[in-house]
Amino acid sequence: MRMTLAPELVPRAAHRAPTAWRPDSWRGLPIDQQPDWPDPAAVLAVAEDIALQPPLVLPAEIGSLQHQLASVATGRSFLLQAGDCAETFRSCTEQGVRRKLRVILQLAILLTYGSGLPVVKVGRIGGQFAKPRSRPTEVVDGVELPVFRGDIVNGPEPTAEARIPDADRMRRAYHHASATLNVLRALTQGGFGDLHQVHAWNQEFVMASPAGRDYEAAADAITWALRFMAGCGVQTGGLQALHQVQLFTSHEALLPEYEQALTRFDAVTGSWFDTSAHLLWVGDRTRRLDGAHVEFLSGIANPIGVKVGPSTTADELRALCDRLDPDFVPGRLVLITRLGADRVDELLPPLLRAVRSTGHLPVWACDPMHGNTFVSKSGYKTRRLTDITAEIAGFFAAHRAEGVHPGGIHLELTGDDVTECLGGADEVLDTHLGTRYETACDPRLNASQSIELAFQVAELLREHHLA
Repeated sequence: MRMTLAPELVPRAAHRAPTAWRPDSWRGLPIDQQPDWPDPAAVLAVAEDIALQPPLVLPAEIGSLQHQLASVATGRSFLLQAGDCAETFRSCTEQGVRRKLRVILQLAILLTYGSGLPVVKVGRIGGQFAKPRSRPTEVVDGVELPVFRGDIVNGPEPTAEARIPDADRMRRAYHHASATLNVLRALTQGGFGDLHQVHAWNQEFVMASPAGRDYEAAADAITWALRFMAGCGVQTGGLQALHQVQLFTSHEALLPEYEQALTRFDAVTGSWFDTSAHLLWVGDRTRRLDGAHVEFLSGIANPIGVKVGPSTTADELRALCDRLDPDFVPGRLVLITRLGADRVDELLPPLLRAVRSTGHLPVWACDPMHGNTFVSKSGYKTRRLTDITAEIAGFFAAHRAEGVHPGGIHLELTGDDVTECLGGADEVLDTHLGTRYETACDPRLNASQSIELAFQVAELLREHHLA
């Protein structure tokens, strides 16, 4: 399927695939974190069906994100990438999408209000249905079962039948992603993101919390600023930026079969685009230079994220940058560091220096979630808000010391009133975790904790630019 665009909609800085690259050139290469599909023929049949479906996002939208990420890479903007650890099919409802969008908008406005920088908003939404796992099996009530790999692969129920990979789930994932994007577009373009609605983004359960009260104070200041502008004769009614927002989508490109099915050639730019999302990333467990995932991502024109964990060496990161960004396009790469609060000071500076020496200009973003996960005394996988904050502080300190722009944060969060991460002003204790522990995989910040964190990040960002 080919898509062509009017000249004014042609994506900027479209990446051209290497000469030998094809959408299926990943096949036959080493590949990790794949389901043990019981019927490979069914996988191919589903992929062929998805390949006939409309794209989920358009090249023009992808080009717009690329342009905005270039602004982040050059220090003029900040990236907020946030959303669910793993989306579930049951969460793809109008209310579920609205709650996720609400908390992302709250964080974005606080970051802009506190730092003065535009914020590029990218959701872990509309496709984040697959999850890498540390082990292929798990033991539940004494029974060893295949691990849950996300709704796109198998079911979370602890039964042997539910854990069998089902290719038809890829088809269901496409349709759930399509429904999610329809709701997102209606909300972001239909007034829900209007800056005059800043108070309406707060939720009742958040309002009584210290973070919610601080948010209301900031919202009051923003409302008065808009009234001041109107009082000075500035007609804000026609300013589209105040009434509509751009929210881009992203997910980990874990299943190449699914991603290939949604990859389209654009004749105008001469580039291939993965139309499953605006931004795709390769995980810390799948970023091997000679592997299938890196091969696939090397040929598409979307911005590409790379998770950078503690095992990443300077030489490896340089090689990945050269492979995925051969044309040195600012913002083509988003390097998402997940190093842990205890090791960020030690591990990040050499990586910053290594990439700077190559001439690449990526966006550096901090994922303070995955390096700080542990199992609590009560048996729940969790994270401490203090550790999350400490890693972000270390991230900013390293960038300040090396003279590099701290480009963004990458968070797992929800707009729901969950108890999955420890700490916060409304302190979640270990004994509280089982009260509302609802995640499909990893623990997420709740809305109050997310808002509290946004205030702290805005302060760090302001201090960095005043230094």
